[in-house]
Amino acid sequence: MAETINAGIIGCGNISQAYFNAAKKLNVLNIKCCADINESAAKTKAEENGIDAVTIDTLLADPDIQIVINLTNPQAHAEVNTRALKAGKHVHCEKPFAVNREDGKAVLKLAKESGLLTGCAPDTFFGAGLQTCRKVIDDGWIGKPVAGTAVMCCPGHESWHPNPGFYYLKGGGPMLDMGPYYITALIHLLGPVKRVAAICGKKADERLATSEGANGQILPVEINTHVAGTLEFHSGAIITVITSFDVWRHSCHPIEIHGTNGSLKVPDPNCFDGTVSLFRAGMDDWQNIPYSHGYSENMRSIGAADMAYAIQSGRPNRCSGQMAYHVLDVMLAFDESSESGKHIEIESTCTQPAALPMDLPAGSLDF
Repeated sequence: MAETINAGIIGCGNISQAYFNAAKKLNVLNIKCCADINESAAKTKAEENGIDAVTIDTLLADPDIQIVINLTNPQAHAEVNTRALKAGKHVHCEKPFAVNREDGKAVLKLAKESGLLTGCAPDTFFGAGLQTCRKVIDDGWIGKPVAGTAVMCCPGHESWHPNPGFYYLKGGGPMLDMGPYYITALIHLLGPVKRVAAICGKKADERLATSEGANGQILPVEINTHVAGTLEFHSGAIITVITSFDVWRHSCHPIEIHGTNGSLKVPDPNCFDGTVSLFRAGMDDWQNIPYSHGYSENMRSIGAADMAYAIQSGRPNRCSGQMAYHVLDVMLAFDESSESGKHIEIESTCTQPAALPMDLPAGSLDF
């Protein structure tokens, strides 16, 4: 039986409650306290979840906390990760790992020198939907994967998010915001990426917020809001990827993988559940596949729990900093390919994360 490891959350914004909720269901993880530069936000979350609200300095100095869960805005991820590592804490952060390669490399270097683990969302590939898809591919049901599509299109976040401005600044955009779910899911299914070719653009230099709390604000757009390209994987698979904040509605499936013997519909990688559908030669139509694994509910925090097991066992954590940096490297290559008109060879790589065992007890992962 693994021992419970204490964690502290820095950043008490919109996503934090999902982390609090899931952590309560994971036997190895205990959220001891939370902090935010907005003290009232930390106090609210602390009261809602029966824990202490503390300052960031206090949290980092607490000797009982082994893991910092960093849920700050993307522009602050590398800074907070660095502070946590310097305080002797392992750190698991929200996506993306950083907003540029230099910061990402510096965090990995510091972690290696300090003998500490880094990790990063998304951890949705632990879910029943994507783990079932992994088993379908690993067991050869569609043969060798050769092609596929990954599509995330929406009209942007300014109609619903209370503070949407950062989505349109450097470090935001559809690729760095939503791309991590899709690129991570593809690496989980197919392994690391070899090269990228892309064309990117944006529909406007400013956008109007209409959400409650930001209604009427003019939002400067510093980034590309429509990103389209192709990934070649070291495995040989070729996947077309589109992420966009410029599309009002579409009918594309989130991810499809096509192999030499069949095709697979992969559910939304922003979720832990979703329908898995298979088509093989000789079938009349798609066939829905029952889940091979558990964790179909929203289990954000499961990546941090996997890190807790990794700390105790010495095995790698699945949401590793190395994979998160590779995802970042790939995402940044889209703009670079579009600007240069050339393929971008991806210098980084990572190990394809191990699939979860089947029949895990609820609240547990493999030790």
